[in-house]
Amino acid sequence: MLGDVRVGAVGLGTMPLSIEGRPDGARAVATVHAALDAGVTLLDTADSYYPPGGEPGEGERLVARALASYGGRTDGVLVATKGGRGRTADGGWTVDGRPAHLRRAAEASARRLGGGAIGLYQLHKPDPDVPYAESLGAVRELLDAGTVRLAGVSNVDAGQILLAREVLGDRLVSVQNRYSPAVRDSGAELRLCADLGLAFLPWSPLGGISRSSLDGASALEEDPEFGAFHRVARARGTSPQRVALAWLLSLSETVLPIPGASRPETARDSAAAAGLVLTEEELEELEELEELEESAGAGARG
Repeated sequence: MLGDVRVGAVGLGTMPLSIEGRPDGARAVATVHAALDAGVTLLDTADSYYPPGGEPGEGERLVARALASYGGRTDGVLVATKGGRGRTADGGWTVDGRPAHLRRAAEASARRLGGGAIGLYQLHKPDPDVPYAESLGAVRELLDAGTVRLAGVSNVDAGQILLAREVLGDRLVSVQNRYSPAVRDSGAELRLCADLGLAFLPWSPLGGISRSSLDGASALEEDPEFGAFHRVARARGTSPQRVALAWLLSLSETVLPIPGASRPETARDSAAAAGLVLTEEELEELEELEELEESAGAGARG
C-alpha cells in the first residue's frame, strides 16, 4: 500500500530507459508495456532522468507515451516521479532543494505526465544547502494545492524520515533508499518504515547480482560473493534477479522493490518475483551470506 493506493508488489524503475545507454524508443515503450502486462502498477521516474545534453523530463515523457499507447487499462497505474535533482553537461548529478525550484519542477512534471495531479511525488535528495524542513514545506504546499496526491522522500536517514512525517503527516507514504544484496546500509530506515507503515522502495535492488541473459543457468556469470542467490536460483530453475527481489519482499510487508529494466524480458522476469515465495531454508541460506558479510566487515574494522 502507498497510503490508500494498492499497487503490485514489484514496480518498474524507468531510469535505464531514460539516461545514457538507454534503448531506442520503441524498445523502451515495449519494456514498459511488458511490465504492465505482467501486473506492474507502479512506474517510477524522475525529472532528472535524461542523458547529458538532453532535456529534463525525458523519463516522464517516456512514461506518458507508454501509458498513452498501451492497449490495456491504465486507470490502476500509479506514476511516481521525483524532483530536486538535475544533470550536468559531463554526466554528473546536481541537487536543488529550494522551495521555488521544487514548485516549478513539480508543475512541469505534472504537465509532462498528462496534466493531472502527480500520483506520488518524491523529494529526490536532501540539499545540503537548504534546510530540509524548507524543502519538505514546498512538498506540503504542492499537496495542499492538489498538484500532487501523495508524497515520498528519497536518499534519507531515519531522522529525516521522522522530520518528513512531522511536516507531511499521513500524506507521506514512501521512502526510496538504496538497498540490495550488495548494499544494506539502510536497514534502520527499512525497519523504521515498517514501524510507521510507510512503503520502502529499494532503488538499485539488484546490486551485487550478476547480470543474466535469462537463457538458463549456464548463461549466468556468478559472483562468488553472492553465490547463495545463484544457488537458490539454480535449484528453483529461475534467475538470481528474481530470487533477490523475492528476498527483498520477505524482509517486510512494506518493501516494494523498483528494479530497472531495459528490455521486455527483464521487466517480465522482475515482475514474476511477486509470485516467488522463498522457503525458510532458502531464506536462512541467504541470511547466512549476510552474517558472513557482517563478520568480514567487523574483522576489517578491527
